[in-house]
Amino acid sequence: MCSDKWLNCRLRDLQARLEEKAHKVSLPVLSRLLRKRDYRLRSNVKENEGNTPTERDPQFRYLQEQRTLFQEAGLPVLSVDAKKKELVGDFKNSGQVWCQEPEAVLVHDFPNQGVGKAVPYGVYDLTHNLGTVYVGQSADTAEFAVDNLAHWWEQERPACFAQATALLLHADCGGSNGVRSKLWKQQLQEKLADRFGIEVTVCHYPTGCSKWNPIEHRLFSEISKTWAGCPLRSFERILQYLRETKTETGLRVAAHLVTKIYQKGIEVADEVMAALNITHHTICPKWNYTIRPRNHSIIPEIGNL
Repeated sequence: MCSDKWLNCRLRDLQARLEEKAHKVSLPVLSRLLRKRDYRLRSNVKENEGNTPTERDPQFRYLQEQRTLFQEAGLPVLSVDAKKKELVGDFKNSGQVWCQEPEAVLVHDFPNQGVGKAVPYGVYDLTHNLGTVYVGQSADTAEFAVDNLAHWWEQERPACFAQATALLLHADCGGSNGVRSKLWKQQLQEKLADRFGIEVTVCHYPTGCSKWNPIEHRLFSEISKTWAGCPLRSFERILQYLRETKTETGLRVAAHLVTKIYQKGIEVADEVMAALNITHHTICPKWNYTIRPRNHSIIPEIGNL
């Protein structure tokens, strides 16, 4: 006998099978009988974690420790990530808005019928609940990510962290700021640590845990609410929606358009990686590391590595 306790058929199919066995029953009665036995239309439930890394819990604890350490020292703690790319043009955008007549958009989402593709990269200041979104127009690369961080350090940081000499980044395990990206580390060395003479500490979230990155539920989710149901017809309109994003808890968002074209597939030679001034932490070293400047005076370390 089959041990499966579910049916993958329509009620009419089940009704036909019963009639084949001389049991005539109406659809409402059949539905009621199934519900009486707690049979419902249900979806799959994602509950099985699979191969969970043993270091996941220690890494989450370490992330919190580092965040507290930097915040108590008055240093910036940034959650960073790239948001889903958006087609720019007369395209449908999921969601609903209050209106008398729905806006008409294109039937098909063909990119060549639009203005381009927006690549939003977010920088979220956990201490002050401030978000900055850089809207690129080409590719989501490590160079793009670090250029945005360099702009944040130069333009946005002085208002809140004028005297800061170090920086903590919370990033996902993959993507343009992923733990395996050589270009990400090389760009952090050259465009942040060396250029500004600062100490850059990066703590990555474990594999499959990106939803716990604060930027996802504190910034990106609010942005999605702001432009839900609104066609993103131009880059200017995207920037407008981003700047209008706010919450009752004080979230404010700045937005900038990035016109530089970034190339994919840039490789970093082993000798370049060997020249980086990078120190991996003793706890979960593959996910935690600090990059220090090579051409500035030594900066005091922040806490224990």
